[in-house]
Amino acid sequence: MSERSNSYGTVTFRAYAELNDFLPKRWRQKSFSYPLNGGNSLKHLIESAGIPHTEIELMLVNGRSVDFSATVKAGDRISVYPVFESIDVAPIIVLRPEPLRRTRFILDVHLGKLALILRLLGFDAKYPGNIPDEKLAEISANEHRILLTRDTMLLKRNIITHGCYLHSQDPEEQAAEILDRLDLKDSAKPFTRCPDCGAFLESVRKDRIVHRLEPLTKKYYNEFSICVECRKIYWKGSHFKPLTELLKRLNIDIPHNGVIDNE
Repeated sequence: MSERSNSYGTVTFRAYAELNDFLPKRWRQKSFSYPLNGGNSLKHLIESAGIPHTEIELMLVNGRSVDFSATVKAGDRISVYPVFESIDVAPIIVLRPEPLRRTRFILDVHLGKLALILRLLGFDAKYPGNIPDEKLAEISANEHRILLTRDTMLLKRNIITHGCYLHSQDPEEQAAEILDRLDLKDSAKPFTRCPDCGAFLESVRKDRIVHRLEPLTKKYYNEFSICVECRKIYWKGSHFKPLTELLKRLNIDIPHNGVIDNE
């Protein structure tokens, strides 16, 4: 980030916890002087420093809790905080009309493997593929879905109120990051959604789908599920063991039932 003119004065800025990851190293974990550029929007100032508004749970100006409509002036002290996991912040201003934490997701085009993992964990994870950023933002806003991405500019779109920046590039690490950050481990319901389309699975009697099964599957397996949307059939086959190992690594309880191979 290049240095900017401070002809309009400066504010004292401090970011806390993981919000520091969005700042240049020289500004992390400390208060620093940040130049105004003639505007007075707090939201614009924070995002110009590099922090997407979707990552913020609390903002203080001179020790007072404010929302995104706040303005600032030279000499103000600004503090920004990420999502709180255990601190009671009820007495202070809520930045969004809806809670930040949701269990409905939409993922950008680079996160296909993460979408698969989230669906295996039982979460509603929409993965529309290669669509324009404005369409992703529109779906996130209209369907109240948390937008998952590694693109900070995408998260800065005004229409987006629920979003998470993923720090890791590894899909399994990304899943662990989401589970920890949004405290979702107790909400996971593994093997309840179709990995392909994300719709719910339901149990189906073998005799109703036996005509669709390969000879060895028909011979050795008796418990099946079917997707309520795409009608793919699943059973507890050879893929089940590596997937239960994935659940163990993510510290997710393994269900007694579960079907995951498909025809």
